[in-house]
Amino acid sequence: MTTHPRIESHPDLAEMRTRFERVTSTPAAQAVEALALITGLYLAASPWIAGFSALSPLAINNLIAGLAFCLCMGGLGSAYERTHAMAWTAVAIGAWTIIAPWVIAGEMDTTRSVVSNIITGAIALCLGLAMVAMGGRRRDGMT
Repeated sequence: MTTHPRIESHPDLAEMRTRFERVTSTPAAQAVEALALITGLYLAASPWIAGFSALSPLAINNLIAGLAFCLCMGGLGSAYERTHAMAWTAVAIGAWTIIAPWVIAGEMDTTRSVVSNIITGAIALCLGLAMVAMGGRRRDGMT
């Protein structure tokens, strides 16, 4: 009978955790996380800030998407080694935010809702991609 060492003691895992800690402690990663949290909060509140809260399906969608975006990107700084895959979810939320005014049933594509969702969605998408790119960097800083 052979015994195998536990995965927690594998040298590659320790190196990966060190790398992720290094990535999240950079000013760029901290800036991306802060901007992502602000973007998610704006997305959640955008129906009331931009004035399209009467479009309740889109308002509810933006509230849920904004809170989900905050949760996805908010955990990256404190536990990046366990949550870096969630950055792809943030990318998907950004893409969904862009197309939501046209996809949600009803007349949701007013000028205010379209402009707000396109700008916020594009920013969310870019921030998610930035965090994905930071996690994909090798030790030498190359992607």
